[in-house]
Amino acid sequence: MDRAEKQDLVTELNASLATMGVVVVTRNLGMTVGQSTDLRTKMREAGASYKVTKNKLAKLAIEGTPYASLSDLLTGPTAFATSTDPVAAAKVAVDFAKTNDKFEIVGGAMGATLLDIDGVKALASLPSLDALRGKLVGLIQAPATQIVRIVQAPAGQLARVLSAYAEKEAA
Repeated sequence: MDRAEKQDLVTELNASLATMGVVVVTRNLGMTVGQSTDLRTKMREAGASYKVTKNKLAKLAIEGTPYASLSDLLTGPTAFATSTDPVAAAKVAVDFAKTNDKFEIVGGAMGATLLDIDGVKALASLPSLDALRGKLVGLIQAPATQIVRIVQAPAGQLARVLSAYAEKEAA
């Protein structure tokens, strides 16, 4: 990789980090190509990405972004798992680390907030943004459903009373 390619890579990584909701720093200790491909596929399916870069280039790329505090974590064979959804990248990384002993989570950041390993695991245990939106819509719709049920209840009771009187007179 020549100097111009490195500069383009740093610029591209810097621009993408500025829009990300979370960055998880991982360390891969001898993962096979198949394992890396599997991880990338899982990340893509969750709406996240996984990027391996040289630490020096990554340190240059995070300068000027909210993730500048991650530079201390960039030692050894590291990579970035990123996503705009604050939960997606953390969830996939934690799940993959459970099944693969050559993959470890070093830490991460959510905006300017630095996360340790436990912070990333706690973030991964949260429901995704889409699940939270679904719950919110359900909570908003629930009172409307109950209002309709309450409004219809007196009419149903009145109909039952009239039916009972009609049956009484018929008998």
